[in-house]
Amino acid sequence: MRWQQGMCLDERYVPYLQMARLYHLARLNNRCFRLDEPLVSAFVERWRPETHTFHMPFGECTITLQDVAYQLGLPVDGHYVSGCLTDFHETFGECPDGADEETVRRFARAYIIMLLGTQLFADKSSNRIHIRWLPFVARLEEMGGYSWRSVALAWLYRCMCQVANRHVVKLAGPLQLLQSWIFWRFPGFRPVGYDAFSWPLASRWSGYNPGVSEKGPRVQMARLRIDMLQARDFIWMPYSTPDVLQVVHPVWEIHRAMLTMGLEWGRSEITSLACPVTTRHFRRVRIG
Repeated sequence: MRWQQGMCLDERYVPYLQMARLYHLARLNNRCFRLDEPLVSAFVERWRPETHTFHMPFGECTITLQDVAYQLGLPVDGHYVSGCLTDFHETFGECPDGADEETVRRFARAYIIMLLGTQLFADKSSNRIHIRWLPFVARLEEMGGYSWRSVALAWLYRCMCQVANRHVVKLAGPLQLLQSWIFWRFPGFRPVGYDAFSWPLASRWSGYNPGVSEKGPRVQMARLRIDMLQARDFIWMPYSTPDVLQVVHPVWEIHRAMLTMGLEWGRSEITSLACPVTTRHFRRVRIG
């Protein structure tokens, strides 16, 4: 699964991406990532829409705004975002050499729409995007004032809740975020040999290839491993270690107080359940 969608990250787009506070997301988009579909499917089977949490054998846990900020490098504050759907056709593959500033700006807008439609708000089709983003890219100077982190997390929650509906079997949304969260929070599921990392933290898994073996047995194995998880297998504060703090972008240093509140809140992410959680309560899902 390659997220670049055939559109190159042209250096001429960088000022506009920085203006929109989406530059770090664009850097992620310029890398190759593959989704471990059996692993992600096994985790999503544990998602409960009533609480917006994963029900694990040891309790409940969930993806937080702090995870989105560190994994994808999205803004930590800003205004709320909302809207609806329409068709989107990619017609801006490569900005021509010698293009004037207005042409570059137009191609930069198209690139940002592609980022939003494939990295953060993907649906189960490959050629649709929320029309809500068009007014935002028309006002690039204002895009940096919105909380893309919040709406990305809300969209992931919505996608997983839709899969929990018995009429929906395919999962969409920012699955790169979900997979990176699994690897950072559950070390036992991390691929071997990916010890070095940079900012944003999801870039750590660039180049990861889960293999092409039969998915059925791998899903079964992932379910069994999840069934055996204990509280000690979950990392409570993965972003507070010295090696992580060394790569945190300076902008996030400014907002350290806000993120610290998220860390403190993270202490309550896992709570005890009144009864054991067994696999018979969860539906099987497909990625697509």
